[in-house]
Amino acid sequence: MDTYALAVQQLKKAIENAIEKAITNGELPQAEAAPFIIETPADRSHGDFATNAAMAGAKAFRMPPFKIAQAITSNLDLEGTMFDRFETAGPGFINFFLGTEFYSAVIREILANPEAYGRSEYGRDEKVMVEFVSANPTGPMHMGNARGGALGDCLAAVLDKAGYNAWREFYVNDAGNQIEKFGCSLEARYLQIFKGDEIEFPEDGYQGEDIKDLAKEYADLNGDSLVNVSAEERKKALVDYALPKNIKKMQADMEKYKIFYDKWFFESELHKSGAVKAVVDLLTEKGLTYEKEGAVWYKNKEVLTQKLLKEGKSQKYIDNLELKDDVLIRQNGNPTYFTADIAYHKNKFDRGFTTLIDVWGADHHGHVMRMKGAMDAIGYDGDKLNVVLMQLVKLVKDGELVRMSKRTGKAIQLGDLLDEVPVDSARFLFNTKEANTQMDFDLDLAVSQDNQNPVYYVQYAHARICSIFKSLAKEGISPRECTDAELALLTAPEEKELINHLASYTNEIINAAKDYDPTKVTRYVTQLATLFHKFYNACRVKGEEEGLMQARLGWVISSKVLPVTLLSTAIICQMTGIMTATGSRKKRMEAILSRLLPADILFWQTSPISHSVSGQ
Repeated sequence: MDTYALAVQQLKKAIENAIEKAITNGELPQAEAAPFIIETPADRSHGDFATNAAMAGAKAFRMPPFKIAQAITSNLDLEGTMFDRFETAGPGFINFFLGTEFYSAVIREILANPEAYGRSEYGRDEKVMVEFVSANPTGPMHMGNARGGALGDCLAAVLDKAGYNAWREFYVNDAGNQIEKFGCSLEARYLQIFKGDEIEFPEDGYQGEDIKDLAKEYADLNGDSLVNVSAEERKKALVDYALPKNIKKMQADMEKYKIFYDKWFFESELHKSGAVKAVVDLLTEKGLTYEKEGAVWYKNKEVLTQKLLKEGKSQKYIDNLELKDDVLIRQNGNPTYFTADIAYHKNKFDRGFTTLIDVWGADHHGHVMRMKGAMDAIGYDGDKLNVVLMQLVKLVKDGELVRMSKRTGKAIQLGDLLDEVPVDSARFLFNTKEANTQMDFDLDLAVSQDNQNPVYYVQYAHARICSIFKSLAKEGISPRECTDAELALLTAPEEKELINHLASYTNEIINAAKDYDPTKVTRYVTQLATLFHKFYNACRVKGEEEGLMQARLGWVISSKVLPVTLLSTAIICQMTGIMTATGSRKKRMEAILSRLLPADILFWQTSPISHSVSGQ
């Protein structure tokens, strides 16, 4: 158990013992104590932790919260805990203050096993699949895919850190209606090369310049060999040429974005294996399909109505949803995208994943309920399918909105974005806003080198740390392992606040995993930088009394942990006085320490930008 969790556990037990003792002493009436919470106050001057136990117990004990708080505190024993004092506040809050033992324990915990720090067993190795991006391979990936990529990849990393067995997957829609449209678009552009404008372009075709480029590439290689063949043969040849190129480009873009999937799953595999037909047969066996106008329909309305009624929803509520049935097999005999999607999610469960997380664009919100219902309909638990809906991204440059339209060929491609913006900066910025909020991605801000850019602000903390190392090294100051007495000298509010924040890292990861929200980690690391800047401005390292200087420098054995180019690790290095290493040893330690704190989750895929600051 990490130090933070242990402290909370100790406090919870102490409060429960105090309530029990107060009841035994007659200070509180005989009653079952109500559940209470322990939380971190927004203002740490009010305490490091606080509880609402008194207010939560008001109904059970039939007493004013303030009197309950008095009864609890008069029987409260903090002996054997990491807390040294408490006080009551307001209508009945009880605030608790940590002792020096806690701060020393946090540092020793971090340094005892830096590779594992922050990692927990919360997820119990549950197999979780995160499917994200899954862009159609009919054109280049755009800004929405960039946001979805950063969100999904960081979410999977958070889940892994929280003890889940996280799996990353990209679903390639290489079959179905969009591929037919892709083929028609390529065919028209190819024929226009030889026949000019007499060839009409499909009204719903893909308008992007990439379609013209692919058609021209094929024509340059093969000439007019497809002009006089059948339309089906022509489209197949063009798709067989263009689709693999597009998929290869998508894979290259994802790798450039530092996203590495465990599997690229192709929709065509579902069709070839018979899985799509099998899911239609299964629904038919369950009496959940019917035929109408030559098509096969799924009884979506019936399934969802029953599901919602079981959940306690009123019929009026259900009627307002205007639920409709869905086509599974079109009149032409081809399955719909929805049918293949049911088969795909069934396949996920069949591969042993017990929780499925899909990152979808907000325009797919209407698809969520019916997909959950479909999972229930085929015998799985639809509630185990969780969908993170992601709002639109607006691109801003020079203070003006850049319009994006994939169909008109004016979209900013992911590859183009990464040519202008460093990968770490893009990943960080895309995770500064929760998925359910719209965001403006400011190209100018992303590459700026001032504190308005949150990435620069965070990296500047790293630069300051490096300047201290350099200054101390010039004077021959070497760190050593500190005694408990020396660590106890770290009493400055800025030091305690920073250590408190470091201690909360494991809990922050767990909360991010529970909420499917990696932006919590972005906020965490930004606050970490803020606290370091505050510490840097308030506390000197060089020139202090030997014990205090070593406490600020040497919370670690210098031969084991070294400063690296990751913000979070570097902050610990600053607090522990780690000196710079070089060569293969530095690389080895960087690999270990890269797992220490949020840097390994969110960004820092490249070296931080260079800053020039003076040593402290």
